[in-house]
Amino acid sequence: MTAIQPLADHSVIEAALDDGARERWHALRDEVAADPARLGRVFPATARRTGRGPLPGTDGVLLEDAVRVELVALAASRIESDALLDELRELYRYGDSDEKRAVLQALNGIEAAVEGALDGTDIVLDALRTNDTRLVAAAMGPHSDRLDDDSWRQGVLKCLFTGVPVASVTGLARRADRQLAEMVQRYQREREAAGRDVPLDVQVVLDACAASLENDPDQRQQKDS
Repeated sequence: MTAIQPLADHSVIEAALDDGARERWHALRDEVAADPARLGRVFPATARRTGRGPLPGTDGVLLEDAVRVELVALAASRIESDALLDELRELYRYGDSDEKRAVLQALNGIEAAVEGALDGTDIVLDALRTNDTRLVAAAMGPHSDRLDDDSWRQGVLKCLFTGVPVASVTGLARRADRQLAEMVQRYQREREAAGRDVPLDVQVVLDACAASLENDPDQRQQKDS
């Protein structure tokens, strides 16, 4: 089984729903609890039945994401990890952008430190191949810790290319390194040579890389050699 952290407390979601939406929400939960295989059936219709928009009492969480992630968490507590990953891949593959984002948010709710934790990096990598800024931002959330260093660096560059704030990148201060600095500097030079504006976040990333070099003797030695 896989534990997935919901985007919001259940009581917060409940409080955001009117009586009709709350009744439909309970019915959806009961359906998935009784048969987790029903997740794929109810997932697309969830937002239509419960509502959309900012979730009051949270920091930027959308109601449609919160209800979908809670359904995934409910299914995750009842089926094996391999079956859950297969289900998430199907939800992502056939979902619209909102559904894909919710799948990525569900992946972000899985604790990376848990031995044998579900690994959805293939889904994350697919999201990073898109130009949908909502998907790119979600893809560089906590589940991106499972990406290898090169893929993670490419993800940071994708944020710069698409205008996704690097504040959404998990582990920037921890994983920024000399190779990332060189990649970003090349990107900066290319923008300047073409007479194009350089995103302000370029300096944010370079500052993170400089701080990492300062704190890592091995990287400093590579830079000086």
